This record gives sequence, structure tokens and C-alpha cells, in this order.
Amino acid sequence: MFYWLMKYVVIGPLIKAIFRPWVVGRDNIPTSGAAILASNHLSFADSIFLPLTIDRPMSFLAKSDYFTGRGIKGWATRFFMKATGQLPIDRSGGKASEASLNTGLQVLGRGDLLGIYPEGTRSPDGRLYRGRTGIARMALEAKVPVIPVIMVDTDTAMPIGRRIPNVMRVGVVIGEPLDFSRYAGMENDRYILRSVTDEIMIALQRLGGQRYDDVYASSVKNRLPAAATARR
Repeated sequence: MFYWLMKYVVIGPLIKAIFRPWVVGRDNIPTSGAAILASNHLSFADSIFLPLTIDRPMSFLAKSDYFTGRGIKGWATRFFMKATGQLPIDRSGGKASEASLNTGLQVLGRGDLLGIYPEGTRSPDGRLYRGRTGIARMALEAKVPVIPVIMVDTDTAMPIGRRIPNVMRVGVVIGEPLDFSRYAGMENDRYILRSVTDEIMIALQRLGGQRYDDVYASSVKNRLPAAATARR
């Protein structure tokens, strides 16, 4: 009920009226059943506009830092994350990654939509980077399709480090579902997981036309000066 109120009564109508987001390919999202929405990640605003532009409720896996802030800002961020259906995950690896995987599988097990950023973090420069294989493992274990999604101009509307967005139109392009049922039972094969992940990233690159670099976005961020990455 809380999610519904935020999306259709409180937050959603206001954001739609201000930014007038456009959508291409909405029919590619199934009307029922579980699926993973695999999106490029340009801005914090991606997790706002994508849920608002599709008809079904969905959940995003978001870094746990967004849910642990203190003070008024921390409360506001935590409130907004919950209002937009986002779930906290620990991205430190190991057992934390396994817990994140289980969280995603629970969403899919309910027959719901799950949003994932395969790159694992926001792009530091607008390019598309190598995907993390967790998305492939979820897709194979849950036996669900993966729907590629491209966010358009969200990095211009809400650049990294900016608190007040630029008022402008943003877009969402939704591609045709990718079926990986041919790999059933192979979710523990790391070569298969890499192959599936790469196929997802190729679909994203073709859909959005972003320049693709076959390195992890986190590695690129680590090489940037500290001042440039402080708010990323």
C-alpha cells in the first residue's frame, strides 16, 4: 500500500508532471510473472524514473549505504528508497554477495519484477562497462527472462554529485526479453555465467548505443582522483 501511494498519489504524479518521461517498448514487460530488468546506470535518478514509467510494481537492489544515513538527510534518503521499492544490499562481496543474491531470488520467487544494474555501480563517464555475473546467476536460478533497459539523459537531469536536478525530459527504452533457458541447471558454471552476462551487456549496448569498455566501472572509479569520486 505504501509503495502504491508513493507511486500513484504522492511522488509519482509530481515527478511525471515535471520531467515528462517518455518510454519506448513498454509492451516488452510481461503483464505477469517474474522477470529481471537489467538497466544501464547513469544516475541516482535511474531508480526513480524506471519504476515510475512501468505499470507493474518492481524492486531494485540498492547499496545499503542509502539506508543507513543519519540526520534529516539520512531519514529522507531512507524514506525515499523504501517509497520507490528499493531493497538494501551489501556489495562488499563474500557472504554479503550471497545474501544479496538471496534477496533478489526472494523477489523473483514471488513472481515480481526485479531491477538490477549489471555494472554494479553508476558509470563515471557515460560509458557502458563490464557486467557482474550475479545477474546471470539470478536469472538461471530463478528461471526468468532478462529484459534490457536503457535510461536516456538521466545523467544530464541528475549529474553525479548534484543535489537539485535539472528540469528536462528523460527517457526509458525497453528491449525484448532475453531467454536463457538453454542454460538450465548450469548456474554454477562460471564460464556460462560470464557468457550470459556478456550477452546481456551486448544487448544493452545495441539498444542504447553507448560506448562499451570491457572493464569494471568500479575499477575506473578507483583510478580517478579522490575529489572526483567523493560523491560517486
